[in-house]
Amino acid sequence: MKKINILKKNYEFNRIINENKPFKYKNYIVYLEKKNQDFYTFGISVGKKIGKAVVRNKVKRRIKDIIDDFDYQNGFNCIIIVRKNIIFDSYDDMKKDLNYIFRTLFLLKEN
Repeated sequence: MKKINILKKNYEFNRIINENKPFKYKNYIVYLEKKNQDFYTFGISVGKKIGKAVVRNKVKRRIKDIIDDFDYQNGFNCIIIVRKNIIFDSYDDMKKDLNYIFRTLFLLKEN
């Protein structure tokens, strides 16, 4: 992921979470904020209940890799919060679930 496409600031996370309703699906909670901008941004949150730092970073790397595989519309901020049972999912399961979430929220470009 490019740096322009990453949310990192705590106040950005808090603002998006407090102002928007969550979309919950299996092991994910997704907050989406539509904006008029020429780019899109993602934030990924993996809590300490998932495991030690190695496991959390592995989950984040997988999600970032899956995010890079798709082509998105511009003009949104998205936060993905991961639940505890994600450690039992394979890479293919994660990709299928995130693909479903992105299609349901109309984030992908139409071909």
